[in-house]
Amino acid sequence: MNTLFNSLKGKVRLLLEAELKPVQGDRFQPTGFADLGAAVYQVPSGMRKLLVESAQSVANRLEQTIIGSDNQLIEEVEGLSYIKVKLTGAADTYTSSLIEAHRINSPFIISNEGFRKAFVQAAQYQKGKPINWKTVAGALFKYDINSLLHGTFMANLEDGRIKIARSISGFIEADNIREAVSGGVKLNTIDPTGTLRAEDYDKDVYGNVPYQRVEYTAERLVAYFNIDLGLLRSYELGGEAFELLTALALYKVRIFLENGLRLRTACDLTLHGNLKCTSPDEFAIPSAEELLTMIQQGIITCEKLGLFADPAVTELETKVKIKVKAGKGTEEDKPLENQESKE
Repeated sequence: MNTLFNSLKGKVRLLLEAELKPVQGDRFQPTGFADLGAAVYQVPSGMRKLLVESAQSVANRLEQTIIGSDNQLIEEVEGLSYIKVKLTGAADTYTSSLIEAHRINSPFIISNEGFRKAFVQAAQYQKGKPINWKTVAGALFKYDINSLLHGTFMANLEDGRIKIARSISGFIEADNIREAVSGGVKLNTIDPTGTLRAEDYDKDVYGNVPYQRVEYTAERLVAYFNIDLGLLRSYELGGEAFELLTALALYKVRIFLENGLRLRTACDLTLHGNLKCTSPDEFAIPSAEELLTMIQQGIITCEKLGLFADPAVTELETKVKIKVKAGKGTEEDKPLENQESKE
């Protein structure tokens, strides 16, 4: 084991936290949920708290830390396994397991017959038989290493039993919060009444529109991260794979905190102190530079051990079509009285 990871031997969780603050002023805008708004809640002590960033959102942001503007891996971590797909037919573009929901469960990926057969063979997956999670993890590491960090639910493969939980999760909370209520107006400088409209656009988006805005202040803002070392070890992929996955998880946390805290226009945060480990206490968190070196060395080692596909980027081609919705006059749209009774 890398000497930087000696203190992790036998540990099942790596718990990290970092205190944050707004870049300017005191106010910030939390994530909002449909039909709910901001997630304000109260703990037994009576303190009012706020979920600033959900686990789902932080997972997406951690994934983005190693994805470039072209939706491919950044140069620094090239060599990690993932799947790139060229879409042909009704579309002429690319997608990949880096950006698809549930990664290789994407229908653009798993519907490819050649790849599906190769994955099933590598995973030793058979309907009606117990799942060998070691070989499943090995197949995921081989074709898309990030699936072992961010999870995947392969509902589109065979009978849909492969489900891998996230081994890294995070969220941001605010303590002792207060509402900061303000407002504004969307101005129409030509016609505030909204009666003057473009001839070919008659939606109600004209005129002056006043609105209310709710932001928050807090006594304390904290980002929390949990790396499930026990889960990573349970895959039994070997020390080299475990170290690469752990270094990659820590690197994503470092980059997110250093470069990715502009969560929204009105939620631009920065570190207030240092990232610290709360369990195990003796673990010293490597710097981003140290972690990147470990990742690059780990890629070379895992490649030599044959743990990645060859080449590491599996390139597929999937033909796509446009689904046409049933229009008027089709059987589905006929009035009920015009259809024969099924009774």
